[in-house]
Amino acid sequence: MKVGFIGTGSMGGLLIDAFLSSGGLLAGDVIASNRSPQKLARLAQLHPGITLAESNGETAVRSDILFLCVKPMEFKALTDEIGHCLRSEQIVVSITSPVQIYHLESALPSKIAKIIPSITHSVYSGTSLCVLGSRLGEEDRAQLLQLMSHIGTPVEIFEHHTRISSDFSSCGPAFLSYFIERWIEAAAEATGIDQLLAGKLAGEMLLGTGKLLTEGEFTPQELQDRVAVPGGITAEALNHLRCSLDGVFERLIATTHGKYDEDVAKLDSLFGRDGITHRK
Repeated sequence: MKVGFIGTGSMGGLLIDAFLSSGGLLAGDVIASNRSPQKLARLAQLHPGITLAESNGETAVRSDILFLCVKPMEFKALTDEIGHCLRSEQIVVSITSPVQIYHLESALPSKIAKIIPSITHSVYSGTSLCVLGSRLGEEDRAQLLQLMSHIGTPVEIFEHHTRISSDFSSCGPAFLSYFIERWIEAAAEATGIDQLLAGKLAGEMLLGTGKLLTEGEFTPQELQDRVAVPGGITAEALNHLRCSLDGVFERLIATTHGKYDEDVAKLDSLFGRDGITHRK
């Protein structure tokens, strides 16, 4: 099986690294193309044995599963470029959340999926969000989920939940790391604690908390109740957080959804699908 990657930048490169280092793919399974020869050369140095294609069309023709790892507004030009190269039995996977299944099914003859990865896949963790198009059969579904299971936990979602799900799985590491960064800076200023030590403590805490929520059968509220003894230090600090963060998450969701809706509308226009309602 050949797995192709068009675009080997931040996330495309991460996926290739994760699949190969996890054993999900062998170097000989991978074919890649990029408009930057320098990026391809670096990729080949890191992973001897992968195939470097001379064009996106070559990657498209030679792939059984093809990951499209380009920016949202580059998709129309890319589908125009490779559409005539693709066949109905191939699986094309978009990793870009605003690109809708209907955009790609209208432009390409292949089976279409959307899989939103996360930076956490670099340590074989986190969830990949899987939206599977109507052309995929059960064997196709099993093949994709099995591939993604090597680098994380694949979770099937409704396409209209792509944005809110991505807020947790894909944007979440940035949101939480910002929270941790500010907390560490405040701790260092107030107490003089070494920031590297505080970062280690915070990272181990996040890892353990994640395990409690996924493996320990705690809900977030149950975990708070377990740690925050009434009248204690944690409970008092939690009350401060509740007041300080009032409305923050509502505004965060409004921000991510606003940008998402704007991008989908632009893509609708590019693909000639103005006026389509993508939310349910």
